[in-house]
Amino acid sequence: MSGNSQIGEITGQDFAPEIALGHLSRLAEELGSDHAFNDAKSLAERLSEGRFYVACIGQFKRGKSTLLNALVEDRILPTGVVPITTVPTVIRYGSKRKARVRFQTGTWSDIVPEDLTQYVSEEHNPENAKGVTGVEAFCPSPLLADGMCFVDTPGLGSVFSGNTAATQAFIPHIDAAIVVVGADPPIAGEELTLVEEVAKQIRDLVIVLNKADRVSDADRKTAKEFTKRTLEKRLKGPVGTIYEVSAQEKTENRGQERDWQELTDALTKLARESGSNLVRSAGERGLRRLSEELLTIVEEERNALVRPVEESELRIESLRQTIAEAERSLRELEYLFMAEQRHLSDALLDDRKAFLAEVMPQANAEFAARVKLLPQYFGPRFRRSAMSTAQEVAERHVLPWLQTEQSRSEREYRNIAARFVKIANDFLTRLSESGVRELARMPHALDPEKGFRVRSRFTFERLVHVSLPASPLRYVADTFLGMVGASSAIGGGAREFLYHLMDMNSARVQSDVVDRVQESRSQLEVEIRKILHEVSLIAERAMEHACKVRAEGAPAVEAALARLDAIEAEIRSFRAPFAASGNQR
Repeated sequence: MSGNSQIGEITGQDFAPEIALGHLSRLAEELGSDHAFNDAKSLAERLSEGRFYVACIGQFKRGKSTLLNALVEDRILPTGVVPITTVPTVIRYGSKRKARVRFQTGTWSDIVPEDLTQYVSEEHNPENAKGVTGVEAFCPSPLLADGMCFVDTPGLGSVFSGNTAATQAFIPHIDAAIVVVGADPPIAGEELTLVEEVAKQIRDLVIVLNKADRVSDADRKTAKEFTKRTLEKRLKGPVGTIYEVSAQEKTENRGQERDWQELTDALTKLARESGSNLVRSAGERGLRRLSEELLTIVEEERNALVRPVEESELRIESLRQTIAEAERSLRELEYLFMAEQRHLSDALLDDRKAFLAEVMPQANAEFAARVKLLPQYFGPRFRRSAMSTAQEVAERHVLPWLQTEQSRSEREYRNIAARFVKIANDFLTRLSESGVRELARMPHALDPEKGFRVRSRFTFERLVHVSLPASPLRYVADTFLGMVGASSAIGGGAREFLYHLMDMNSARVQSDVVDRVQESRSQLEVEIRKILHEVSLIAERAMEHACKVRAEGAPAVEAALARLDAIEAEIRSFRAPFAASGNQR
């Protein structure tokens, strides 16, 4: 152990976080913490390169990927109407366009940017089944030349859902943030919670109201004022300018300039005036976080060496019994949750019946008015137009109802989940009282305010095979009906098609919401079980190591304790210059 001999060389006013992180990575490897080793090594590398992360956060379909593409003037990120970003994607400066993907094995694989969608989209990598842990894209954008890196984060589903865990896991690495909001709907729910959580870590927030071209001036002004007022109330301070832009217009070189120049100027100023401070602050945050993690391991290993083996065994057995009890309670609670789900499903069925009763007369009237304007002299063309009209009318009425049902169901789900989480957190509180320092953070590990954990998979089914029949007999029949002036028969068929579209898609909305409740509940259980089963690993590993050392005799124990003392002293020497510092908002 050479730790103590190095302390004098790395303390003092000019001490750099990347130097300490390099030493911490070595100590993490010595202590057997792969997570801390990789985290410290990665952070030290980006500090030495002067890179800082500006994360783009916001609700699903806010246009985050499109906004980043517009900022770097390169359509390097995939975009679309379905969920795209499933893992955080970092955009870095590079002399040439390229990309790479890191997997759970820790290895990087080079890919062409056009293949990014194969790894970051929900369609090609559902629930991150390919085990992607990192994605980086490189492009020669002047905006990134001073070390700024954009991070495209997974969207927040209806309010706060989808691959939320991936976004939350990246929060400790965020140095600044672009918060993307909209006018329809404006910022709400756990979108605010995420911004508040990010603001605890960082000072620089850039607020962007995207898709400014989609709403009227009055609606945009109202949404902007509401967003500013809501954020300032939640963050307890001013949020500065809210930039109105349309990333879609910018990428297509059309429309108004709006606040685009002001936004890019603000980001350029952030990179040039605050970049070095952001980099250093990132190092300090990482240093505090990682040193605390390593000190916890050191303390547990020391306790395992000095306490009687029987006592360690009793502690671990107590942990296991608590976990077993928690497992039994979770199974019992599952029945309560299932009953609540059935109640919600029945309520959704009633909602659907009421929705169809209210909306079908409106849809029929709109359909009839639009069909009257269609030319009816050629039957086959009239059928195509009437069927297309039925699709448009049905979709226009069903999609808003989807948003209404999602919001209502998410509120109901939170009420159900809150009781589930409270009981789980009671177990975590008991675990935190077991004497293991690492568990002290556990009582609030589960957020009772968290909403759906999976995105909506609903897509409007247009039944194209029905609306555009390929039958030659149908073509001939429609031609005849048009010739004899009997197009009303075709219109009647299209009206029946409208009702079928409304009925089927509203049922699919109901199924989508029920499925999301079921999957969200399942993922919540997984989160709880993961915490319950991981909290005892530090103690078990420490006891296993202590038994091996004790088997070698008293001198080995003394040597191991001296080694731990030296490691702790070294960690604290690295931590001391930054222990009291912080850059919270």
